[in-house]
Amino acid sequence: MQKVRTANVAAKISYLAFLPKSYSAKGEPVPLIIFLHGSGERGTDLNKVKAWGPPAIVEKDPAFPFMVVSPQAPDGEWWHARLLKGMIDEVLAKYNVDRSRVYLTGMSMGGYGAWDLAINYPSYFAAIAPVCGGGNTLRIGQLKDVPTWVFHGKKDQSVPELESARMVAALKAAGGDVTYTMLADGGHADAWLHAYGDAGLFDWFLQHRKH
Repeated sequence: MQKVRTANVAAKISYLAFLPKSYSAKGEPVPLIIFLHGSGERGTDLNKVKAWGPPAIVEKDPAFPFMVVSPQAPDGEWWHARLLKGMIDEVLAKYNVDRSRVYLTGMSMGGYGAWDLAINYPSYFAAIAPVCGGGNTLRIGQLKDVPTWVFHGKKDQSVPELESARMVAALKAAGGDVTYTMLADGGHADAWLHAYGDAGLFDWFLQHRKH
């Protein structure tokens, strides 16, 4: 079950919080996934955030082995790295999370948000997976030590595949550890259906720890 929480940062951020069955406040710390949704899930109804990705998965799979935090952006707003960082700080202070296993992913608008958040605060994340997003390549060298798996559909009509390809090329040039899954016949939604479906992303996350 996902509980509704609010982070009291500069502008309040509401989010869904899922705790795995193994969670205990004094037991073994659990890995954490931060999930950033796309533009269609903005608003004040957190149920909209359950449409795709990890928050959709945990609705059906209470044995999912991660804590999942899924914030919601207000109508008309984009993701703001500083506010998200404040939310993450609150989550890390409140819950028994393994700080060496904090992972970040997002799709579409959330893919852009994931790139931006990770570039601004790379030390927070053990690995990231931006899905059908993009961003500014100027500071991408910040991510050279953060394992990155990128997904995009070649036939995406909403976010051109070139947006991810540019980021991947720049990160490779900076010496980054980056994997790119480009779906040759894939459209916009195909990228996240694959990434959060049969791609093996969550097992890949667990292979990475922040040192």
